[in-house]
Amino acid sequence: QVQLVESGGGLVQAGGSLRLSCAASRSISSFNLMGWYRQAPGKSRELVAGIINGGSTNYADSVKGRFTISSENTKNTVYLQMNSLKPEDTAVYYCYALVARQGNWGQGTQVTVSS
Repeated sequence: QVQLVESGGGLVQAGGSLRLSCAASRSISSFNLMGWYRQAPGKSRELVAGIINGGSTNYADSVKGRFTISSENTKNTVYLQMNSLKPEDTAVYYCYALVARQGNWGQGTQVTVSS
């Protein structure tokens, strides 16, 4: 089992930026993939961005060009840089890791974008 701890959420005005961090309890170099999901009130959880072991990334259409996912293996951490934030980006953001075909979730961090 892997523990994932998110940080970096908060309140920001539209057009602003935030960087989320997800720290894993052990080395991420062997993880199959890691990603960020989000869940807004009354909506289903959706994939925001993912990074596969080896560096390939993918993004939801709604965040392409604004969000960037990256990893720093020496710190066992994955980041989500969010720029040009919009009110519709408001949600709880969750870190996810697929390890040996088992999914692991963090507790979530709230991101609120005011108009």
